[in-house]
Amino acid sequence: MDEEYDVIVLGTGLKECILSGLLSVDGLKVLHMDRNDYYGGESTSLNLVQLWKRFRGSDRPPTQLGSSRDYNVDMIPKFIMANDALVRVLIHTDVTKYLYFKAVDGSFVYNKGKVHKVPAIDMEALKSPLMGIFEKRRARKFIIYVQDYKESDPKTHEGLDLTRVTARELITKYGLDENTVDFIGHALALHRDDRYLDKPALDTVKRMKLYAESLARFQGGSPYIYPLYGLGELPQAFARLSAVYGGTYMLNKPECKVEFDEEGKVCGVTSEGETAKCKKVVCDPSYLTNKVRKVGKVARAIAIMSHPIPNTNDSHSVQIILPQKQLGRKSDLYLFCCSYTHNVAPKGKFIAFVSTEAETDNPESELKPGIDLLGQVDEIFFEAYDRFEPVNEPSLDNCFISTSYDATTHFESTVDDVLNMYTLITGKVLDLNVDLSAASATEE
Repeated sequence: MDEEYDVIVLGTGLKECILSGLLSVDGLKVLHMDRNDYYGGESTSLNLVQLWKRFRGSDRPPTQLGSSRDYNVDMIPKFIMANDALVRVLIHTDVTKYLYFKAVDGSFVYNKGKVHKVPAIDMEALKSPLMGIFEKRRARKFIIYVQDYKESDPKTHEGLDLTRVTARELITKYGLDENTVDFIGHALALHRDDRYLDKPALDTVKRMKLYAESLARFQGGSPYIYPLYGLGELPQAFARLSAVYGGTYMLNKPECKVEFDEEGKVCGVTSEGETAKCKKVVCDPSYLTNKVRKVGKVARAIAIMSHPIPNTNDSHSVQIILPQKQLGRKSDLYLFCCSYTHNVAPKGKFIAFVSTEAETDNPESELKPGIDLLGQVDEIFFEAYDRFEPVNEPSLDNCFISTSYDATTHFESTVDDVLNMYTLITGKVLDLNVDLSAASATEE
């Protein structure tokens, strides 16, 4: 261990593993350590015995739930948009060869007490029960404008400069009502709150286009894909990648104390009396608690069920977004469901998550509107965890700290954090111009 490295990565959470892989591919000498004896950190995947130990304090789950090893329950479950930056990172690094993906069946939105399929293309808008007949026409016009919009072709802009026009102004131009705005903003553009309405509309249009392009990719019922056996496969795939490029992995390393020189710059990491020297440290917030601040709390419920979520066309994998306004909240509620068809549970079993940014001291009651949609559950577990973000200045101390995972059940915010950190660490922007068809084997 007494060697010098370009970068030491602490924690094997998904963000850290992606960065470790990217930096190794770039030719940097990387040492990757974790105080735990398993991969994944916060974003680990648990079998049934591990799940029982964590939430029930015993290692004897009921036998009727099936074999423990047939469960791969992700602690931070997030679906992957089929066309988004994470898929591009997977292809850029060739990690796709270690993973098998499968399309997710359904993408739904909660509106006025009911669950509806998210209408993403103009023809779906015309059929959707979310809107009345005149509103459908207006929504279809707006969706066609978004589909046809090309940033480089002013002819498609209809005289609007979307870097100046706000999302609210663009929506007003098409005369869409509040109800329509709600599902477009939260279920299509995947905004987490309503602040986007007063920001330039270009971001919202790009997000809607990403949703529609991802949906078209696999001709499925949703724009999302998910790995067989769950997300626990991702950190391990990036660990393999890092090893191929000469990266070194060490699990079960207690303490992992970050060392600083007299100027306050990181100079190494000590564990079990040995110090590995380095120029930079990449880590999750738990390794440098004095350089982060608490910014919120995520509340979530994990349910084991023997049926799909009702009113989702019997989808074996599905996301439902409950926009904040529908619930009189400041932040959205997210439902994630996956099942034996993605090899995350025994045959006939479904795993559902309900998550949100906690706004009160009683998170269980905040999750109730989502839990009410699940129907009968075999078992349910509750948990809340604090969210942290870095407050240090990486240019002064060479410490690059990821933010905690948020309540969303898709990867958009996670990938943004990884790409921003990559740029801070290397001084360059990751080239994501890749041939997306390289992931075409992901359909099954």
